[in-house]
Amino acid sequence: MNSTEIKSKIQNAKALDFGIIFNQSIELFKKVWVQGLVMLLLNIVLAVPVIMIVYIPLLFFGFANALTVSDSYDSYGAYGDSGMGFAFGLVFFVVYIFLIVAMSAIGLGLKAAFYRICKFKDLEQSGKEDYFYFFKKPYLGKTIKLGVAFTGIALLATLLCFLLIIYAVVPLSFIVVIYAFNPDLSVSEIIGLGFDLGNNKWLISFGLMFVTGFLAMIVGFLMCGLGVYVTSSFGYLPSYFIYKDVVGFDEEDDQMRRIEQLSTF
Repeated sequence: MNSTEIKSKIQNAKALDFGIIFNQSIELFKKVWVQGLVMLLLNIVLAVPVIMIVYIPLLFFGFANALTVSDSYDSYGAYGDSGMGFAFGLVFFVVYIFLIVAMSAIGLGLKAAFYRICKFKDLEQSGKEDYFYFFKKPYLGKTIKLGVAFTGIALLATLLCFLLIIYAVVPLSFIVVIYAFNPDLSVSEIIGLGFDLGNNKWLISFGLMFVTGFLAMIVGFLMCGLGVYVTSSFGYLPSYFIYKDVVGFDEEDDQMRRIEQLSTF
């Protein structure tokens, strides 16, 4: 499907039933909780090297800055003329933004792959559980660009108004779903369709995300805390079913089978 067809389906979407989607999410969670746990663990594993790459040089730079500052005291205890403090602050800001973008791209790519697996399990299709599909050559650049856009939208919404980030959570969640099933669309089309779907179904989407997320947290804590890692993926499933009911899957273009044939790095 192209962006025009998807947008038309969103604009003409029927009313959705909260209870049906909630029950569908429970049933699908029984099938994909292992895959959800794997996704979360992979996110953690991939995040550690990124954090190390970023913070180790920053740590050495901080030590160098501290030594320079200590040597720049004059006899009255005032700082000497040194630009190291400003340089450290600038480097820290740039590195921090890079870290957020990298973490966002990793999480987005893994979550998009998880949604593809959800489709296989939900429709009982045969398909490879490829968690790294969106990090492969055809789509790596787009995943990074979406990670940048995702971070920028979230930061802007947070800076403008705290309530605005609550609104933005829904469209941002649909950006990942639309990317998962329409990876050949442009970045601007994916973002635009995510906001179209989010605006059209905001209330039911937010309600389902809040309820499933809250239940996942409560049940997870009842499982000695560590169960949160097992139940967290439950909160992602309503977005999948809302997309399925509103947009659906176009099997005629054979997109999903073509995806399985794409070459790796």
